[in-house]
Amino acid sequence: MEVTPNAFTIKRLCAAYGVGRTFVYEEIKAGRLETRVAGTRKVLVRKVDADAWLDNLPKGKLKPALAGEA
Repeated sequence: MEVTPNAFTIKRLCAAYGVGRTFVYEEIKAGRLETRVAGTRKVLVRKVDADAWLDNLPKGKLKPALAGEA
């Protein structure tokens, strides 16, 4: 039986969402990603907060390939 987490550590958030630790900490510092603290040091991000953060990231646009690039 697979268990879906309700919260992520920073390390697991990075793995689950495909982003780096530095980027995540920048987003936290900027106030765009909410965290919770368990005990004195354990930083957690609730899945609902992570999903809301992801939904609020800017939409990307792919640039057309330059002529001659394969």
